[in-house]
Formats: sequence, structure tokens, C-alpha cells
Amino acid sequence: MNLVPDTSNTRILVVGDVMLDRYWFGEVSRISPEAPVPVVKVERVEERPGGAANVARNCAALGARVALLSVVGADEAGQSLARLMNDSGIECSLHEDAKLSTTVKLRVIGRQQQLLRIDFENSPDHEVLQAKLADFKSRLTDCDVVILSDYGKGGLAHITQMIALAGAAGKQVLVDPKGEDYARYSGATLLTPNRSEMRQVVGRWKDDAELERKATRLREELRLEALLVTRSEEGMTLFSAGAVAHEAAVAREVYDVSGAGDTVIATLAVMLGSGLSLPQSMRQANLAAGIVVGKLGTATCSLDELKLLN
Repeated sequence: MNLVPDTSNTRILVVGDVMLDRYWFGEVSRISPEAPVPVVKVERVEERPGGAANVARNCAALGARVALLSVVGADEAGQSLARLMNDSGIECSLHEDAKLSTTVKLRVIGRQQQLLRIDFENSPDHEVLQAKLADFKSRLTDCDVVILSDYGKGGLAHITQMIALAGAAGKQVLVDPKGEDYARYSGATLLTPNRSEMRQVVGRWKDDAELERKATRLREELRLEALLVTRSEEGMTLFSAGAVAHEAAVAREVYDVSGAGDTVIATLAVMLGSGLSLPQSMRQANLAAGIVVGKLGTATCSLDELKLLN
């Protein structure tokens, strides 16, 4: 049975920290005489949307109608990001902050291996964030599901208010969390921490039973409908009221895990917005994640790729 629904009328609003992922690909044939490091002769440069922008791109690749709301700098990287999103057919509302540098992650790749990553970033201005909150309110009526993609860059300073507003509007709110303060995510529909993020908040667990107890306590404290913990090679586990569902990891060669969490939350949102249940949506998210980890860099899973696995 094909569990992939019609996604063409599903409307997703993605809000969060965007970034530009730059890749410098080159050949490594010698070690520098100045220091014991490889010399990379750059032969090709690529730019891809990262962070919340990659989440939006993943939603669009699955056929949904997507709007992206974020803050960028008044700089060349911000313009590049806007162009890339428009090319992906995503409606963008990128508020400019003249004091902000658009977050850029530069990765140097040699022989298909990442040799170095350089990050450029700072935090957005409060006045720009207030304007984004007003924009968020006006966009709520035109979406089915809200994704809040928190990368800890300052773009979601008003996340508690956003969750409350979306909840009052009857929208499902999915959050990709960051840091140790999960109280600010109270009232969301679903959180999607990975294994290390979960440990940061609840501490270590010795077995699945202890993880279930800790997850249940956290879910109840935060008044969540569900908590999805992605566990790398152990698959992913969904904790909801009175039920635990698990999906084993898809057995395939892992090439690059960067952006896999973006694919998971994007797939969950699109599938939920298209009428699937949470366990069904998790199954599709697990399959989609298995596809993107086989690709280099921040990548997407298309609707056709997903259908082939069902």
C-alpha cells in the first residue's frame, strides 16, 4: 500500500534561522610546506540553502506549498539565499537587518571528504525580530502546519509567543529544538531532538525503558502532543500519550548526515498536513532521512524518491 499522500495542497510555514551553505570542492595532492595541512586546489564552488531554508527546500521537494520567514543581513550572502529560495519556488519573507551578517557555513571538500568548516555569524537586531513576529501573525491563516527551526542564531527570540499564537489559531507546531532550555517550547505539538540534544536536556539513559520514562516526563512537563527522538543508527522513536512507536534506521551507506534533521521535520510536517497520522508520518520521515544521508551536503528527498520506497 502506498502511504504517500497527495501533498500538492498542503501549506507549510517555516520560521527560523536561515544560513547559506557554501562548498569549495577541490583536489588535494600535497601537504603545505607552511604547516602540516593539506593544500586544496579549489575547482568548483556550490551554494545551497541551510538551516530553516533547507527545511523549507525539503518541504517544497515533497510537493508542498511553502512560505519561509526569517532574518538575513543586507549583504551578498542574504541576496544569494533569497535567489536560491525563489529558484526553488518558495515564497520568502526575509527581513533584512543592516547590522547582521547572514550566517554562512563554508565547507572545504577534498576527495569527497570535508576537510574544514568555517562559520560566519552574529545575532539579529530586536526591532527586525519584532517585525518578523507581526509578519508571522498575518501568515498563520494561510498555512496548515508551522515549523519552527531553531539553530540558536537568535532568529526565534519570540518563539514562545509564536507557539501560543499558532496554537490559538489551531495550527500544528513542529519544533526542531536547540540548547538546554526546552521550557520555551511549551505547548508545541511536537519536538524533534536528536539523541545528543535529548541527552543534553534529560541526561543519559541506560536502556529504552529509562528513555521512555524521561521522554514521557519531558513531554508532559512541556504539554507536547508528542516527542520524536532521532537516534542515528538506532532509528527514531515517537513518544505520545500512552504510546511508543519506533522505526529502525534504513540500512544504507551513510555519506553525509548534515541536514538530515531538516529532512525529518520537513517530511513530518508535510505528511501530517496531508492527512497522515503521526506514526505514519514518522515512517515516511525515516525513509526520507535514509535517502538524504546518502547524498553529499545539505540535500533533499523528492516525492518521487519517497514513493519508490513505499
